[in-house]
Amino acid sequence: MNRQPYLAPSIQRMGHEPCNPFRLGSTPRCSEIDGVSVASLVEEHGSPLFVFSEATLRAKYREAHRAFTRRYPDVQFAWSYKTNYLNAICRVFHQEGAIAEVVSEFEYDKARQNGIPGHGIIFNGPGKGREILERAADDEAMIQVDNLDELLLLGEIAAQPGRTKPIAIALRVYLDTGTHAVWSKFGFNADNGEALRVVRRVLQMRGLKLQGFHAHIGTFILDPEAYRKSATVLVQLALEAERLGAGPIRYLNVGGGFASRARLHYQYLSPEQVTPSFDRYAEAICDTITQAWPAGRVLPKLYLETGRALVDEAGYLISTVVAVKRRPTTSSLLGVLAAYGKAAPAPIQGYETDRAALVIDAGVNLLYTTTWYQPSILPAKACVDLPAPTTVYGCLCMNIDVIREETPLPGLTTGDQVVLHPVGAYNITQSMQFITYRPAVVMIGTDRQVHVIRRRENLSYVQQLEKMPQHLAPKPAPKKADDVGHRHEPFVYVIDPRSGDPQEPALLAGLQGGNRR
Repeated sequence: MNRQPYLAPSIQRMGHEPCNPFRLGSTPRCSEIDGVSVASLVEEHGSPLFVFSEATLRAKYREAHRAFTRRYPDVQFAWSYKTNYLNAICRVFHQEGAIAEVVSEFEYDKARQNGIPGHGIIFNGPGKGREILERAADDEAMIQVDNLDELLLLGEIAAQPGRTKPIAIALRVYLDTGTHAVWSKFGFNADNGEALRVVRRVLQMRGLKLQGFHAHIGTFILDPEAYRKSATVLVQLALEAERLGAGPIRYLNVGGGFASRARLHYQYLSPEQVTPSFDRYAEAICDTITQAWPAGRVLPKLYLETGRALVDEAGYLISTVVAVKRRPTTSSLLGVLAAYGKAAPAPIQGYETDRAALVIDAGVNLLYTTTWYQPSILPAKACVDLPAPTTVYGCLCMNIDVIREETPLPGLTTGDQVVLHPVGAYNITQSMQFITYRPAVVMIGTDRQVHVIRRRENLSYVQQLEKMPQHLAPKPAPKKADDVGHRHEPFVYVIDPRSGDPQEPALLAGLQGGNRR
């Protein structure tokens, strides 16, 4: 007789999700992304592997843009390069109509290389040097002044001989919205009068023209009311600056910070329940500006720099199980007793249980955002057993390399793939070559074609900027006495044609050309 596979009994803790994920009698899984199977992606491009959905990128942008343009007559999105600066990602958003928002010379150069003219770049950040500010001024970029030192430097640049056109600037401000910590590192204080004092100073400086105000109040803002307060303050500053003689304020920049459907650590409700829609953000911002702006006057242009909410859910990471473990965990009762300084009764002293644990081939060097967020982790294959609480470790030699302290997973074994989502925001730009190479990144096009948008790293790439002092260069091993009379191949090393430094041949195998000595 045919016997059904044995399933161990288990008790499942159900969260406050929109619906029961086990209602169909199977374990949730992610076996394909945009119609392309996970197995084929790994077979072709290896593991781990970042995967982006072009369809999701475009759909998210259009959803957000529609929410704002239906409420406000003049809206311009600026793609936040720091969120994900892979050129293919940036160009999708530029095709959709976004300009660029950058915070460094590096990002400024990328935006220009991606075809964005200077007047289509919003230049933020507290660390702008003289050279890049001069370039930005020449390009007529929208410079958002962050601090007094930067303002004075711009004044010097504006006074240079031969410069006849004023440098257009905006002032970045910070404020207390009453909903989260104040980002006082950036800009001028809008609450205590500092911002208006800086406005008066700008009006006394020749060669500078104040055209806007900017406030980026934080990141992953779950309360749209914070933007209502921010928009109110920006309108008040603009009108007061005009009263002081600044002339018409051309634009207001409310920054970004909209939340994606990621899950914060210790978040009780599901992301689907707590993440505001774009319509709620748009209502708070657009309605506030429209109502506060003087009747009969043309509304200022509205800039938005949202990044995370547009890209996060388009990004996946495929990873492979490399080890299966059991993790001992002390009884929760013992933890409660210890918290109150009580000793455990003799019958339960030393009582421990254990939990399933996995090691996957991706670590926190690729998933820096797991410090704050918990990605969902789903098996790529169908599983018959129900999920059990499982700890998921990364592959790094660090005890802190924990991807998820606890997540429901069925019994998996080495070689099985899992899919982490959403991981599209900041993980690419913040990943590092720590212990392992950074993986390839692919994008699934709207036609389901898979495109490599960044190749997997190798040793030659990682070391190509290193230089070897001549006295540390590899030298031939000395001949031994018993080698006399025997013929040996001469020791060979390769001169890196770009740097002139000697390298071992194996390290430069990927390079073309080079002189052998």
